[in-house]
This record gives sequence, C-alpha cells and structure tokens, in this order.
Amino acid sequence: MSVTWLKKATKTPESNTSEARRVVEEMLTTIKVEGEEAVRRYAHTLDKWSGEIVLTPEQIAAQIREVPADVRRDIDYAIEQVYTFACAQRESVKDIEVTLPSGLIAGQKVLPVNTVGCYAPAGRYAHIASAYMGVATARAAGVKNIIACSGPYLGQSIHPCVLYAFHRAGASTIMTLGGVQAISTMAWGLFTGTPADVVVGPGNKFVAEAKRTLFGQVGIDVFAGPSEVAVIADDSADARVVACDLVGQAEHGHESPAWLFTTSRALAEAVMAEVPRLIDLLPPVARDAASCAWRDYGEVILCDSREEVVAISDRYASEHLEVHTRDLNWWLDSLSCYGSLFLGEETTVAFGDKCSGPNHVLPTKGAARYSGGLSVHKFLKTLTWQRMPREAVPQIGEATARISRLEGMEAHARTAEIRLEKYFPGIAFQLGTPVTR
Repeated sequence: MSVTWLKKATKTPESNTSEARRVVEEMLTTIKVEGEEAVRRYAHTLDKWSGEIVLTPEQIAAQIREVPADVRRDIDYAIEQVYTFACAQRESVKDIEVTLPSGLIAGQKVLPVNTVGCYAPAGRYAHIASAYMGVATARAAGVKNIIACSGPYLGQSIHPCVLYAFHRAGASTIMTLGGVQAISTMAWGLFTGTPADVVVGPGNKFVAEAKRTLFGQVGIDVFAGPSEVAVIADDSADARVVACDLVGQAEHGHESPAWLFTTSRALAEAVMAEVPRLIDLLPPVARDAASCAWRDYGEVILCDSREEVVAISDRYASEHLEVHTRDLNWWLDSLSCYGSLFLGEETTVAFGDKCSGPNHVLPTKGAARYSGGLSVHKFLKTLTWQRMPREAVPQIGEATARISRLEGMEAHARTAEIRLEKYFPGIAFQLGTPVTR
C-alpha cells in the first residue's frame, strides 16, 4: 500500500496568513477607536468609494432597474432553490418537551438570532450567488433584521445584480462596503446602530481573518479561506470533465487549492495534461487566477486503494468534494470530512455554487473535520428550559447536594437543601457532608 504525490503543492493555505493577520488587527483596532470615520477612510483608500454607505430604498430601486428581466428570473430561481432547501433544514429542527424519569419536565426552544450580517465579496468577479446564499438562508431561519454588505464594483456602487439578489432575497439594510471594514461594521453595528449577532459570507484572506478575530464578539458561519476543491476519481472517470471541474474552482483566485485523489495513474496523467490546456483557454482574469492556483496549490495524489483515498480525502477535509467513481453509495457511506459532497459526474461544484440548493458558504483549511457549512442552524439558538414538579425535588435535590459537596461547592448544595427543607419539612435527606474548608 502506498500514496504517491504525482504533483505536490509548493504553498499551503497558511502561506500568507501571518501578513493578513497583521493587517487585519491594525484595521480592526483603528475602526474600533475611530468608528464610522475610519470605515469611510478605508472604503475610499482600499475600494476607491466615497459615496453613500447605506443605500436608501430609492437608490436600490434605481440601481436594480437596469437588471434585465431574464437575469432577474435566473436570480429568482436560484433564490427559490436555496430558500426551499433552507426551509427544509429549518423544519428538521424542532422544539421538544420531555418528562425525564425523575419527573422533571425539560425542553428545548429553537429561536433565530435577532440580527445577521451577510457579506458578498466584490473584486474580480460579481459574486451574485453569495448575496442570496446568506440572506435567503437567514430569512428561512426566521431572522428579523438582515444587514447585507458588498464592495463597490468597477468604481460604482454594488454590482446591480448583486444588489438585486440582496434585495430580492430579503435584506433589511444594504451597504456599499467591502473587506475588513464591512465585517467590522456589521459586527459592531456602525451606520445602523444594531450590531449583528452573526456575520456570514465568503471572502478573501483578509475577510476570513477579520471573522476569525471577531469570533466570540460575534458568531460566524465558518473559518473560511480561499475556495478549495478536491475530486475523487477512479478509472471510470472522464479525465476532461475532471480537469474542467478542477479548473472551474481554481479560477476563484491565486490561492485556491485544487486536488485530485485517484486510484488510476492513467487518469491522473491525463488530467495533469488537460488542466494547463483548459486554463490557457480561459479569459485573462480567470486564466491568471487559475494558472497561479494550479501551479502553487494544485496536487495530484495516487493511491493504491479506495480506502487510502478516503483516508487522504478526510485528512484534507476539502471545502468541495466531487466523486467521479463507480459505486457512489460506498463513497457516501465512507467519507466523513468535507464541506459539501457532489456525487457522480452529473453534478459539479458550480451547480452548488450557484443554484442547486445546498449552501455554498463552506469550511476550508481543514475545518470540515469539525464543522459543516452555512445553514439555517448557524442562525438558530437551541435554548433549553426546565420545569420541576415538587414531587421531583427530593430525588434531584439529594443528588445535587451530594455532588456539589463532593466538588467542594457548599453554596450550590444549600440551594438544593433549602428547597427540601421548605417543601418536605421534618424529612431526613441524605445530603452529603457539608463543606467546612
């Protein structure tokens, strides 16, 4: 048994993290002290934007007026797909009430957070899908106040199609802001006076670092970095399709890893020959991103068995994982670490990225080992409650007092003891030895 790297990355997703961390910490410190003034300054310096931050309903209406009817239909269709899937997720989480053996009645109540911040990146591409992935999912969860941010596009306000997606999906407030300044603005409630409880959305390494730094002050979706794709393929796979799907995600950016895990050397060699050719056929912006990503971060790993492929794949815990093999159910049952799984040649990451339904905001950098992607669950709080009939107090009260005293926590024990004395006077209970030290 062996694992062979036919192509190994020269960089890792952590290669430029330290510099991003330094820049983000400096920006967050400045914004924390100077507030909205600093945000406006960063917007002007970094994004060349000095216009209004918060868009009025009139401005939104004027800017989305230029979105063609056929484009609106496509965006509406995608929103419906994402919203319907998210509603089904919401229905899977229920309030419960149960009577425990002691007689205590306990339950859980599932409630949405009050305010969510949804980010959609700007930059080399118009990230229309990111706009509705966050907002539509928050709306399905029942969030009342949804703040949306995206940076200016080509020197103007938010890209009209991104703006339409935010608006149509149900955003309450929309701001022309990108990057770290957008994340901090939503987290701290600048321009709105309402801090977000949770901030979600993909972005570059600076956005990812800002979310990581602010986590704790605010909830986030995932610790996300540059987009990743892995393809598992055997000798039944179509090398051209596999190569196309690897390139399809590498175009996200210069630091986007694309990995192939395979049991077929012939397939691996065919894919490695095909990828550069497909990259060369791309338009300039995508070609530049994909060529750098494949050169620096691309890997091809040859394994002797499908069990070895599973072990490698789970170790990498890719954000997106495609499976082009026979016996797809075996892989569904065997794989356990991925952001989202795409089974069979018929589906592809791009379907999930745009409109198939499951969310495209997913964990990267190995976080899929312990976390799933964005879903209604990220916007929900599972709150527990309990009600105690008096006849249940003796059993629970005695155990609580004894355990508390074993731990040395006398005040805890006395909260149980006072109830037993009040409700059941004259009865001797076994409450453990009082703490004296």
